Amino acid sequence: MAIDFTLTPQQRELQLECRKFAGDVLAHARHAESLPTPEERFLATKPAYEAMVAAGFLRKCIPAPAGGESAGLVDMAILAEEFYCVNASVTLTMLGTVLGLLPILLGGTPDQCGRLLGPFLRKSGAPLAGFCSSEPGGSANAGSPPPGEGVRTTARVEGDSWVINGRKRWVSSATGWDRIGADVLCVVCRTDPDAPPDKAVSIIAVERPAPGIVFERAIDSVGHRAHLTPQFGFKHVHAPRHNLLGQEGSGLALTAASFTGTAALVGIFGVALMRAAFEFALHFARTERRGGIHPIIEHQAVGYALVDAKTTIESARYLSWRACHAVDSQSPAADELAIQAKIYGSEASVRVITDLMRVVGIDSYDHEIPLGRLLQDALALPIFDGGNMGVRRRQLHTMLKRPDYSPLLTSGAA
Repeated sequence: MAIDFTLTPQQRELQLECRKFAGDVLAHARHAESLPTPEERFLATKPAYEAMVAAGFLRKCIPAPAGGESAGLVDMAILAEEFYCVNASVTLTMLGTVLGLLPILLGGTPDQCGRLLGPFLRKSGAPLAGFCSSEPGGSANAGSPPPGEGVRTTARVEGDSWVINGRKRWVSSATGWDRIGADVLCVVCRTDPDAPPDKAVSIIAVERPAPGIVFERAIDSVGHRAHLTPQFGFKHVHAPRHNLLGQEGSGLALTAASFTGTAALVGIFGVALMRAAFEFALHFARTERRGGIHPIIEHQAVGYALVDAKTTIESARYLSWRACHAVDSQSPAADELAIQAKIYGSEASVRVITDLMRVVGIDSYDHEIPLGRLLQDALALPIFDGGNMGVRRRQLHTMLKRPDYSPLLTSGAA
């Protein structure tokens, strides 16, 4: 049968391995979220992140042709769900690093991959990478023609180097564990001020150490409390000319390609948070009477709320898996499915967790109960990795307007 959601024995083994690691290691790292400052919280997660690297989970996110052990995006979705439902912050540090490497994996030459990926293939240390796309003032119109600014970070050639100037923010782990910078930063920048937007922007890899990276502040985010998203600047940062990824001027296309795979994973992030909320709410409903005679699960309204939540979780999971499979198989429907998975999974997570908080009642507003924390994490999903308003307009709406668009493409019938 062509359609089958049964995990292979290897995938089931991966799922159980990740579930055990999450329970044994990641669950205990949640104490970091109670520390007072963003940087303290982030630094407190370093031992858990090092344990993830030592256990080989970062390698499992890097494709085998590049020296890693990933069999594809479906396997990454399995890993991400098990980790993210237990500790979203540390999981995002690892998967944010994978996003930081995607321009290299997608656009790098064999020489670039060999030079830049080395630290991320070892089972030691705490290597970080960041995809430096978002800028202060927003980056939704990165491809805007004049008089719009588009990408404001610039890079010019001086001898054998690119010299980068500009500011970025909301880039996972970008300034590293010590404010000096991650091991590798893939920087979206304008390399030709006179070219049209689709030929003006490039991506350049900046390797640590890189003098001129200026830490400005660690954003005190609503959710993902122990994950670092700094605001920082590039002041005459030098990178070798041979660190240009892909062709000069191909930066917007390479950025879009990088975000296609991660969009499908955002859907899985939503599944993971809904799953954690559902497990708590189900146990609560089975055991709590709230002063009555029967456990509240016996009440019809509670039962319906739980049924609707579980149905949404399963729907979001399988849409995300379908999108991941489309990316793995290079299906022409991959872009559409990935964006749909992101939109549906992210927005459903906010709605479902809120509904489950109603089941639990006022106690869900207490941080002793996990639902508030899960909702705080879920609130980021519709607005990061390309906000849902933007991807609806610039990606899905644009697809629908194309004369050759087929609504049957995603069903496999076209």
